[in-house]
Amino acid sequence: MAKSNRIMIKLVSSSKSKHYYTTTKNKRNTVNKLKLKKYDPIYGKHVLYEEKKIN
Repeated sequence: MAKSNRIMIKLVSSSKSKHYYTTTKNKRNTVNKLKLKKYDPIYGKHVLYEEKKIN
């Protein structure tokens, strides 16, 4: 059986809030760490979110 190319990742807010999103990414197509601008409900505005591993 084939191994899945998708892995679970955690997008952690670069601001001081503890908010995070979880998502999947294709590890073959996206080898670099993701950096996305997403909405942080604690601050009420869009901030940069960076990829971290899920423990």
